[in-house]
Amino acid sequence: MDDNAGGEIQIYSVEERSAATATCAIRCVGGVVRTGRPFRLRLNDGATGEPVFLILDWIKLYGKFTDSLHPPYSALVQLSGGGVSLLVRGLILASSASDES
Repeated sequence: MDDNAGGEIQIYSVEERSAATATCAIRCVGGVVRTGRPFRLRLNDGATGEPVFLILDWIKLYGKFTDSLHPPYSALVQLSGGGVSLLVRGLILASSASDES
């Protein structure tokens, strides 16, 4: 598995939400996800428009904070950005392979 590749997470549930952050239970469904990387929302309804990006602030796996996650693990994460109101069960977020943010 290429540790520098982008990754994908799928929202299982939104545990807490404020105007700028959301704590979610997620499952890593592809690649390696890392804290600090931007994630693009893939809207299930096929909506178009400006892309929505969120930042993965932290990952909590088995009660401990970690910097990365890979399939098939599930974890609790905090995401931040203007699109947290769009987070719903089943939504997939994808990160790029680079560290550009």
